[in-house]
Amino acid sequence: MNIFAAFRNTSIYILFSLLPAFCFAQDYPAPHEGDWTAPSFTFHTGETLNNLRLHYVTIGDPTKPAVLILHGTNSTGASMLTPRFAGKLFGPGQPLDATKYFIVLPDGIGIGKSAKPSDGLRARFPQYDYNDLVLSQYRLLTEGLGIKHLRLVLGYSMGGMQTWLWGEQYPDMMDALVPMASQPTEMSARNWMMRRMLVESIQQDPAYDHGNYTVQPPSLRLASTMFAIATSGGTLAYQALAPTRAQADKLVDTMLAAPQTDANDFVYQWASSGDYNAAPGLSRIKAPLLAINSADDERNPPETGTMQASLKQLQHASLLLVPASAETRGHGTLADATTYVQRLGDFMRETAPQ
Repeated sequence: MNIFAAFRNTSIYILFSLLPAFCFAQDYPAPHEGDWTAPSFTFHTGETLNNLRLHYVTIGDPTKPAVLILHGTNSTGASMLTPRFAGKLFGPGQPLDATKYFIVLPDGIGIGKSAKPSDGLRARFPQYDYNDLVLSQYRLLTEGLGIKHLRLVLGYSMGGMQTWLWGEQYPDMMDALVPMASQPTEMSARNWMMRRMLVESIQQDPAYDHGNYTVQPPSLRLASTMFAIATSGGTLAYQALAPTRAQADKLVDTMLAAPQTDANDFVYQWASSGDYNAAPGLSRIKAPLLAINSADDERNPPETGTMQASLKQLQHASLLLVPASAETRGHGTLADATTYVQRLGDFMRETAPQ
């Protein structure tokens, strides 16, 4: 069993974080990594950081129309280069054919090879939010890569929430928007409650020591695994995968054994969602929008009706809701593009510039 098969059935939390970049033979152009440094960056708090490093991966010819792809929390741009995501989207004839588009996958502030607390500032690193992440992405594209227009902005989970913000803050910059595994509504209900408990579980651990720990606090591994199980993976999927206690224990053991990130980086990443609320700005979105969610998404349950109400405020918006099954993975479902590759291809044709 290869590494993808070994972990695809646990959680998106493990799926995107364990797979090494470029770990399979892809049929699209080779990815290239780079860095751009913002000489000065002012955060929403008013704090300023000089020489803010922003890392990114690109695929394809920079003279082609650009596609921006945004990763989820505690993930990176390169971690999305998996057989079931990039392998189904970036190849010849596929919806985001990398011979026709210039694909940009940045690492958000606070993660991967971009500037983050664990680089040295630790808990003195500026507090960032999703608006800061979007601003940094905009500056990376326009100042760093010279990109003035985007064929598409597509984001998963945290990246999906940022996609909504992109449409509001830079409404004339893109031809189309695809926010996935997300909603534009205020961070609230179980989604925020679990995130708050996740962060506080680590911060209240005496070993955390206000971010001045010398070894990673034990709460990090336990809290992150609890959060992953509670908010991703799919109810039907877990029942099929772990119908006995022994099988359930094996899944937990696998998740507990997964590599962990730095505690300060982790706390910052999850806390950054606290003030997210794209709902007030929906009327500013001009580009056609295709929202893609899964019916068993634990963080964005469709039965609340909030997504449907939000889409009514947009002129050119539709929703693809992937039905729940034992084969879907709750909030992690859309890491596999199989369920939406055809609709995404249709959407790209529908929104092609005339």
